[in-house]
Amino acid sequence: MMKNRIKELSKAYKEEVIQNRRHLHAHPELSFEEYATSAFVEKQLRSYGIEDIVKKADTGLVVLIKGKNPEVKTIALRGDMDALPITETNEVTYKSTNPGVMHACGHDVHTASLLGVARILQEVKEDFAGTVKLIFQPGEELVPGGASLMIKDGALENPKPASIIGQHVMPLIDVGKVGFRKGMYMASTDELYLTVKGKGGHGAMPENIIDPVLISAHIIVALQQVVSRRASPKTPSVLSFGKVEAMGATNIIPNEVNIQGTFRTLDEKWRKEAHTAMVKIATGIAEGMGGSVDFEVRNGYPYLINEPELTGRAQEAAIDYLGKENVEDLDIWMAAEDFSYYTHQMPGCFYRLGIRNEAKGITAGVHTPNFNIDEDALEVGAGLMAYIALCELKA
Repeated sequence: MMKNRIKELSKAYKEEVIQNRRHLHAHPELSFEEYATSAFVEKQLRSYGIEDIVKKADTGLVVLIKGKNPEVKTIALRGDMDALPITETNEVTYKSTNPGVMHACGHDVHTASLLGVARILQEVKEDFAGTVKLIFQPGEELVPGGASLMIKDGALENPKPASIIGQHVMPLIDVGKVGFRKGMYMASTDELYLTVKGKGGHGAMPENIIDPVLISAHIIVALQQVVSRRASPKTPSVLSFGKVEAMGATNIIPNEVNIQGTFRTLDEKWRKEAHTAMVKIATGIAEGMGGSVDFEVRNGYPYLINEPELTGRAQEAAIDYLGKENVEDLDIWMAAEDFSYYTHQMPGCFYRLGIRNEAKGITAGVHTPNFNIDEDALEVGAGLMAYIALCELKA
C-alpha cells in the first residue's frame, strides 16, 4: 500500500531531512541571494539520482520526477529558500553562521521537506503514473516575490501542472498536526512609502515652521478611516504603519518625515480603490496644513485562494495519512504569501504544517529571533506532501 510505503520512507529518511534542514538553517541567505542554498539543493538532488534539474530566475530550480507514463498528468510542489534579515538568538548547534541573517520563517523547513519529498518520490517513481514538478523558489520575502519571477521564467511550463501544492510552518499548530482552508485564505499585501514635507526649524518657534511631524500624525490617524469607514465589513482589511522617521530632536523640527506601512485586503477591486483613497486623503491633509506629501504604493502579492475541490482532496489525503484528529480547519489569515501568484495561474492548495511543542519551549512566532521548530515536523512535512502529490496524480 502506497501510504504505508511513504510512511516507511519518510521515517527512514527523517534524520537526513533533519540534517539538511540544520545545514540550511546554519547557512541562511537573503532573498535573491540564495546561491549557496541553490547549489546545496542541486547537489542533494543529484545524489538521489535526480538529473532533470533546470535553473530558473537565477537562484531557483525546477525539478522533474517522472513516473510511468509521465505525460498523463503533472502536479507541482513548491518550497521557498530565502531567509530574513534577523539576528538569531537561539543557542543551538545549527545556529546561523551568517550574522544578521536567519531562517526565521521556516523556509529551511520547506526546502528540507521538499528535498525529502524528492528522495521519497525518486524511490517510488516506478509505482506511480505522471510527473511531479518540484519548484525550489527564491525570494518569497521580498517584493516582487520570487514566485512571480519563476512564473515569468517559465517554471509552470513544459510540462504545465494541473495544480500546485505548497506548505508553510505554523507555530500556532502542534507538531504532528496540519491545517487547511478552502477558498479565500490569505491577503494581498502592498507597501506604502510616504515622505511628508514641510519647513523645519526651532521647536520653540512653531510660527516660523511648517511642521511635517504634526502633518504626519494627522495623516496616520486619518488614513485609518480607509479601513474603519470605507471598507465593507465583508472585506477584511488591515492598514499598519511600522516605521516613522523624523530625524529631528527635542527642539528641532525636521524638514521632512518618512513613513512606511502596509495595506492588506482580500478584494482586488477594493484594493485599487483603497490605494486611490489613501493618496487623496494624505495629499489633502498635507496641502491643507501647508506642506506636501510624496506617496508611493508598491503593489505586492495578490490574495491567496485555495481552490476548493483541490484543497478538499488534499485535506482528505491528510486525514487518511495522519488521522482526522491531526487535521485542523483554518481561519482567514491577513498575512501574505507569494504562493498566491501560483493560485492565480492554476488551482492551488497552500496548507499549514504544525511545528509547536510547548513542552520543549518551542512556541515563538515566525519573523522572531528565537523562532525554532520541533524537528519531528520534518517527517510529516516530507511524507504528507509526497502522499498528497501521489493522491492528486490519481485524482
